[in-house]
Formats: sequence, structure tokens, C-alpha cells
Amino acid sequence: MSNRNSQANKQAARERLRAERARQAKKEKIRRQLLVGGSVVGVLAVAGGIGLAVANSGGGSGSGGDTWAKAAKAKLIKPANTSGADGTTIVIGKPDAKNTLDLFEDPRCPGCANFEQKVGETVQKDIKDGKYKASFHLGTFLDGNLRGTGSKNAVSAMGAALNVGPDAFLKYKEALFSKEFHPDETGPDKFAEDGYLIKIADTVPALKGNAEFQKAVKAGTYDRWALAVSDAFNKVKDVKSTPTVKLNGTVLGTDTPQGKAAPSDPATFTSMVDKALK
Repeated sequence: MSNRNSQANKQAARERLRAERARQAKKEKIRRQLLVGGSVVGVLAVAGGIGLAVANSGGGSGSGGDTWAKAAKAKLIKPANTSGADGTTIVIGKPDAKNTLDLFEDPRCPGCANFEQKVGETVQKDIKDGKYKASFHLGTFLDGNLRGTGSKNAVSAMGAALNVGPDAFLKYKEALFSKEFHPDETGPDKFAEDGYLIKIADTVPALKGNAEFQKAVKAGTYDRWALAVSDAFNKVKDVKSTPTVKLNGTVLGTDTPQGKAAPSDPATFTSMVDKALK
């Protein structure tokens, strides 16, 4: 091999290395933007209240967009175990619990997945023990920021799980945010696939092989409800990022430029909760 060819090969290798580093740096930048106990991009979406506007305009592309444009005009079907005029109030726990935990999440949010993986079991235990009842608020703004329909589709499937029962809802939400199933925010919009949502559901005993649940997911029974839930989420003006956690109306977390970041470990979460209990 001539020296000239050798130098050319070395130069080409250096160029490939630079290109790969640039690609990884870009991916890492996107990841950092999204991981602020929610997302910087998500903060802008919530602050601007554009989540439902994206949903109503079709959001994603192709048949997904058509589906959600039709859903916006469809008859509202509310899942069991909801309350409020449009069934957008989702409260789980002992009715006589004196304290209320409000949790604001978007299914595609990486910060929410991190919170659920670390603190989710503590929340479920506290609900069961009657420490507080929990009110869940589900947003879909990341469909607009990341493009796609996965957040809306996942909220609709969560409605189908809630219709089965509160425990099915909690366990299904846990599975959706798990390391095994939660999609990379820079990867494919896997929650937009009904088959993937059903696959996840098959890890939850109450939903495994559940024909009623599967039919509701495939038919989009709770698609219109998912849009109503997202609209209710957008109307909460003091929530600027996800996840946001409140106890009795007080936001829990540490201060960041984007607002308070939800506590990301069980000990810190429990300490903050205990201080805010009635």
C-alpha cells in the first residue's frame, strides 16, 4: 500500500470518527433537553398549552393523524373508575384518606419513566396504606414535540386498563414506564402501535389475554377520552414540566430553572411527602 493511500485511509477514518462523535453528541443533546424531570421541550409545550391543539389537528402522520382527527369528533366514552363531567378525574385510593397526591405525567416522557422506575412502587404502597389518595393527570404534549401519536394512544390504552380496575391501571402504568418497555425518546414511536401496548398489557395479570381490554385498545374506544384528559392536563396552569408531583396542592421537588424537579429517589420522596402531610 502506498504512503498516499495510507494517509487517505487514515484521513477517511478520522472523518468517520468525527461524524460518529457529532452524531452521538447530537443524540446526547436531545436526551439532556428531554431529561429535566420531564423535558425542556415539554416545558414549552405545557406552558404554551399546545398539546391538545396538536392532537386535534391529527398530530402524527398518515392513518395515525386521521384516527385522532376523527377521535376529536367522536362520542365520548368514559372508562369506569373515573369521575367529573368528561371522566377526566382519575383518583385512586381510600376515599377517607385525608391527603391527596397529584401526579402529572406524559407517557413518552423519559423523566416520568425515571420517576416511576425509582419511586413508583413507593407511590403504590402509600396509596394502598392510605397515606394519601392519588389523582392522576395525563398529558400528551410530547406527541407534538417528538412527532407521533404514542402519548395519546398510551393514554387511551390506560383508559381501557382503568375500565378493568384501579389496580390494573396502576400496574399497567408501571409496565409502560418500565425499563423493559418504555421507548427511547429518540427512537421509534412504539406506543403508537396497538400491538405493542397489548404486549405490555400481557405482563399485567388482570390484563393478560383480556379480550375486553384488547378490543378497546384496537377499536380506540377511549381515544376521545384520551383527548379530554390531555385537555384537562393543559388547563392546569402551574404545571410547567413532567413529572410534577403535588401533595395537597403543594409542589414537591427541588428548584431548577424549569421549576421544581420531582424527587427521584424513594427516601427523598418520602421525606418531602411526610413534611407536607396534614
